[in-house]
Amino acid sequence: MAMTRRIFLGSAIATGLIGWLPGLFSREAMAAGPQVGKPAPLFTGTDADGRSVRLEDYKGRIVVLEWTNHDCPFVMKHYGGQAMQALQKKWTEAGIVWLSIVSSAPGEQGAVDGQAANRLTQTRGAAPTAVILDPAGTIGRAYDAKTTPHMFIVSAEGTLLYQGGIDDKPSANLDDLKTAKNYVDAALTEIAAGKPVSVRTSRPYGCTVKYSS
Repeated sequence: MAMTRRIFLGSAIATGLIGWLPGLFSREAMAAGPQVGKPAPLFTGTDADGRSVRLEDYKGRIVVLEWTNHDCPFVMKHYGGQAMQALQKKWTEAGIVWLSIVSSAPGEQGAVDGQAANRLTQTRGAAPTAVILDPAGTIGRAYDAKTTPHMFIVSAEGTLLYQGGIDDKPSANLDDLKTAKNYVDAALTEIAAGKPVSVRTSRPYGCTVKYSS
């Protein structure tokens, strides 16, 4: 029986199914990365224009972190339907800081240089505060960012208020945007009204972040 269990676990890890087997591990073992209600990891990154960006530079303002990969079908759904752009514009105009982060390693799907990142922002009509290039995956790993998109909201005091999927429709189907509950929009609306965030965590979905090995 023990041998069968070891073989099963080895097979699950090899095929990438371990994330779908919560019953085999303790809750603590599955809770890697930052925790809602605790300080968000500080970081320093470089944006698409070559400027240094630090999370602590935005202390006193709400910050949204969006992990992105323009070639990922799930990301393409949100940008192709203009949903991500609309969300960025709505909340940056309200004073929210929106940082789109690319953690794809060079040569991997979604990897871009600064020029390509700026071109994508322009052609898609996107409106992030900045696009941060994270080719070494340092920021992504600090946040345990798993998918594109994977979303985080950081309070003005630096506390993590939300982490997880952008909405409740884990598909690449454009039509699902019409009926999806957008967790990020809902959380920001509650924060703006001085209310606690009702959905603080959800399961992220999308393409795996293409980290360097």
